[in-house]
Amino acid sequence: MKQAVELEEKPKLFAGDYLKVWIANFMLYFSFYFVTPLLPLYLRDVFDADKAMIGLVLSGYSIAALAIRVFSGYIVDRFSRKKVLLVGFASFALFFLGYYFTFSLVLFAVIRTLHGVPFGLTSVSSSTVAIDVLPSQRRGEGIGYWGLSNNFAMAVGPTLSLWIFTHYDNYNILFTVSLVTALIGLIINMTVDCKYRPPILDKKKMSLDRFIMLEGWSQGLCVALIAVAYGILSTYIAIYSQDVLNITAGTGTFFMLFAVGLIMSRFFGVRYLSKGFIVRNATYGVICVAIGYSLFAFWQNLYGYYISAVVIGFGQGSMYPAVQTMFLNMASNDKRGTANATILTCWDLGVGIGIIGGGYVAEHLGGYNSAFLMSVIVSVISVVFFLSYARKEYIKRQRNNESAR
Repeated sequence: MKQAVELEEKPKLFAGDYLKVWIANFMLYFSFYFVTPLLPLYLRDVFDADKAMIGLVLSGYSIAALAIRVFSGYIVDRFSRKKVLLVGFASFALFFLGYYFTFSLVLFAVIRTLHGVPFGLTSVSSSTVAIDVLPSQRRGEGIGYWGLSNNFAMAVGPTLSLWIFTHYDNYNILFTVSLVTALIGLIINMTVDCKYRPPILDKKKMSLDRFIMLEGWSQGLCVALIAVAYGILSTYIAIYSQDVLNITAGTGTFFMLFAVGLIMSRFFGVRYLSKGFIVRNATYGVICVAIGYSLFAFWQNLYGYYISAVVIGFGQGSMYPAVQTMFLNMASNDKRGTANATILTCWDLGVGIGIIGGGYVAEHLGGYNSAFLMSVIVSVISVVFFLSYARKEYIKRQRNNESAR
């Protein structure tokens, strides 16, 4: 009877403002994933760009997002989080208009790079607002389910965009869909009731830890290494599928299966996160990711192609929310934005390195097979470093914190 009362008093998770922010975040990432897989083809077909140039141009987005995320945590913690979210979201949506007027490769590179700034700011502020509106006793679950908004977007976005492009062969249609979707997300966020929390004024001199959470450097390095592999995969898989594997219509299915793996991991992993098994989730995740990239690189047929998608997705979906929870556990309430910004900065840094490095390796050191071998190497390094140092360092820090209490 007592247990039944406790269940009744447990606050709803997918209700009210959390649901609104969750849906808006889906719109944000849908508009992002809708165009991203086809941009390498766009640069090759429209501007005749080679592999190295494609990597250089597309890396600008991640570099810009990385640059703003270094400061976005501080911005989100110091100002009204909802206002920051709305300004970032509106800017992100409007930048899609610029793609209609990219009549040269240089102009496209400038617009694409600048577009990364509002994306970096919006993704940090969106996840921070979501944490603010979550019931405190269900925060672990909420963080786990939060990633599903990205995952569903990854499942639907590339699949739909590839289908539309196959039937209409018009890149401007893709840009229009992304613009409209982002505007819908902006409107939804306008209705969110996020209470303004005055920042804790710190009169100390400005220091690096106001922008980057240095305590999480080892976990952040693991995230960055995984992101290098993902940067290569997400950017070059469409061209690789066509040119190397002769799979002309499989990229959308790959991303759908990748998202299936992510979604499966969230439903299984959230239970363990809510019970405090954070390190275990992260451990299983990094190992699974390394296995998935190995399957993709060495099992070069349809079976390896699609099975690796599920395995990589499952591993990444297990690892990322667990590491994010590690960061939040190490952060005080007034530094949640900084914690979110740090892990996203590490991710963007890795993706940017992956895009540039993958393009260079593909152009000069043996083609796309060599680029995906690079994915295997960095993911294995991440596993070794996490097991040998990052995991132990986090456990030690948490024990010290508990002893201090």
